Amino acid sequence: MPSDDKVTRESRPASTGTPSNSTGEKRSGTRPPWGLHWRSSIWFITLAVGIGVTTDILVYSMIVPVLPFRLQDLGYTDVSGLVGWLLFAYSAAIVISTPFIAYLSERFKNRRVPLLCGLVALIGSQIMLMEAPTYWVMALARVLQGISGSVIWVVGLALVCDTVPEAIVGKQLGFVMIGMSLGFLVGPPVAGALDNRFGFRGPFIFGVIVTSIEFIWRLLIIERKDAVQWDASLGSLVESRNAARGRVVAYGATTEARKSEERTSEVPTQTVSENGAVVAEATSCVPTALPAATDAEPQAQLSILGLLLTLIKSSRAMTPVLLTLAYGVVMTSQEPALPLYLQSAYDFGVSKVGLIYIAAVVPSFISSPLAGWYADHSGTVTSTLICLLCSLPFWILIAFKGNVAYFIAMFAFLNFFVAALVSPITAELAAVTRSLEGVGYGHVYGAFNMAYGVGSAVGPVIGGQLYGHVPRGWMAICLFDAGLVVICTFITVCFFGDPTALRSILTRLRTRWRSSEQRNGMTAA
Repeated sequence: MPSDDKVTRESRPASTGTPSNSTGEKRSGTRPPWGLHWRSSIWFITLAVGIGVTTDILVYSMIVPVLPFRLQDLGYTDVSGLVGWLLFAYSAAIVISTPFIAYLSERFKNRRVPLLCGLVALIGSQIMLMEAPTYWVMALARVLQGISGSVIWVVGLALVCDTVPEAIVGKQLGFVMIGMSLGFLVGPPVAGALDNRFGFRGPFIFGVIVTSIEFIWRLLIIERKDAVQWDASLGSLVESRNAARGRVVAYGATTEARKSEERTSEVPTQTVSENGAVVAEATSCVPTALPAATDAEPQAQLSILGLLLTLIKSSRAMTPVLLTLAYGVVMTSQEPALPLYLQSAYDFGVSKVGLIYIAAVVPSFISSPLAGWYADHSGTVTSTLICLLCSLPFWILIAFKGNVAYFIAMFAFLNFFVAALVSPITAELAAVTRSLEGVGYGHVYGAFNMAYGVGSAVGPVIGGQLYGHVPRGWMAICLFDAGLVVICTFITVCFFGDPTALRSILTRLRTRWRSSEQRNGMTAA
């Protein structure tokens, strides 16, 4: 990842010898912060957001295998349904808090402060959940945890897109998604081990310690828009994005993808004769004047209602949001049922249930960045379709009971493709931002987070009810998820990306038909 910073340097315009008043010089009278360059670099911010995702998922995944057994210890019955509602409380908090977090993040043009506040809320929620004597206190703690989770998924992903060039945003988001896999990998087995050794408080204390360490990491972040006040070279990415549209309409948003770097490196110049004819044309390395990020005139931003209407009117924007909704349902529908299914089918306890999650997580260390890289090089449509189609057979195969090795293998292959879906979806949302005027990265990732929140709220309830009330509940959940994958595949073919897969196929068929008609006409002539 450190080598990706040279993408920004390659797009940096040559100096004209006349620096901008605001960013061409170091801020007068102040010393630049310690480690300015690496604290605002692509690799550091990508790593910081990835660690934030890891912490969020780590805390989340440690709770899932512990909650059913904790509720049993407290004397509750219908545990699967109660766990489903606790997961629903978390997701409902995400849905309610996300619009405000996204709007305020874009309105006040600040990413670092919300990220720090989110960690404070996460620490408080864990302490509440650890000491909760009754079910309603546990639900309240889950609400607070959901609010804190909204911050990293909205503001954190927006911060990555603010910093990373468009040409590699899919790959960098893929690296961030490794944090999700790492959190799921470490969380359940650590929760099981700590629960066995120290009791139910062990996982929560560990989560508080990890969150506190991550808080220190977030304090080190310097946003690019702040870094340019001391070093103008750090603002080349921001300037090139402003130049692509000629003005700023949203924090970090442009209408064009990948072209800004090319425009700032070479500028065609012409030599014109006296009669106005072009007699020579060459490529010069002298850049056109680029408006500094800090000098850009503030533009009127859309209201929350205006943003919703803008996104709803765009089929390209709504399609990845709908896919995220379905992804949330699919990923969380198994959560309340999986520990109980493993307990009844294989007689697994907390520690063994946690170890099973390793099979789901390890393959995604490869699949997430690989899907992001492939989305950058071959398009988000192809990458998304591959993930959907390849995951479909494993949803069916895992529904049937086999030995432990069979279950682990099917679970691993299934999650390899399902976890990879997030990378092309988030990359497509970044492209949507650059095509909609007045819509920033925080807005689209707010919609992404809301959709996932709704899906993850509905998914556990559906999974818990199916497992608790249908005779073969585990098979019902798997077949339900397989049906959703089929629907998502159809939606992706028809509406995802620009151009869509359906439009590309029809265009190719028309081209071949016209070519065939022309050949037939020539043959007849």
